[in-house]
Amino acid sequence: MDNPENKIGIKAWVEEDRPREKLSGQGRRALTDAELIAILIGSGNRNETAVELSKRVLHHYQNDLNKLGKASIADLCNFKGIGEAKAIAIIAALEIGRRRNEQEAPAPEFLESSRDGYNLIKRHLVDLTHEEFWIIFIGRSHKVITLEMVSRGGLSQTIVDPKVIFRLALQHQASGIVLVHNHPSGSLKPSNDDITLTNRAVDAGKLLNIQILDHLIITDQGYYSFADEGLLMR
Repeated sequence: MDNPENKIGIKAWVEEDRPREKLSGQGRRALTDAELIAILIGSGNRNETAVELSKRVLHHYQNDLNKLGKASIADLCNFKGIGEAKAIAIIAALEIGRRRNEQEAPAPEFLESSRDGYNLIKRHLVDLTHEEFWIIFIGRSHKVITLEMVSRGGLSQTIVDPKVIFRLALQHQASGIVLVHNHPSGSLKPSNDDITLTNRAVDAGKLLNIQILDHLIITDQGYYSFADEGLLMR
């Protein structure tokens, strides 16, 4: 007699309940997040089906795909039944989804507002667990020349040398620059160091005739603009 507590593998499920068959027969939108992840990982472990394992992984990240998207290979490998190959498959799939979402709104060629700067740079700075400092180099008529990372730090700080900022600005023949860095903590409040660096950059820019157009703080939820808050007036 079968033990009712025994696990039933996916192959024993009714065909329309199996993730692959369900996608084929009902379309991608019919699947839950756990079922889509189950297709990626292919199999579970001795005690769980792929769907059950996927549900457990999602539950660990509060069923939030944005939080799951920040997980590292090592983080995912902590789950029994997920090895390096499966972890890489999950991370790659979520990254493809993120890039697709970004491509729906083309990056602006000209910066006319803080929102333009945010739309241009956000894909480089969301989902990071460390701070990075970037510069957007602007030419005449506010045309974007290029953008470049100048510093990478830890969870709460990255050190930036103003001399590096303006050396690069001169190399790119920029007439203006936008300073950008992220706060992995999610806080949109500028720190005292953020304010001090901005003020020093504004003063140095006046000497070189290079305008600091803005300083953006990026988080996964949005951004903070020094220009919008009137903090560039010195």
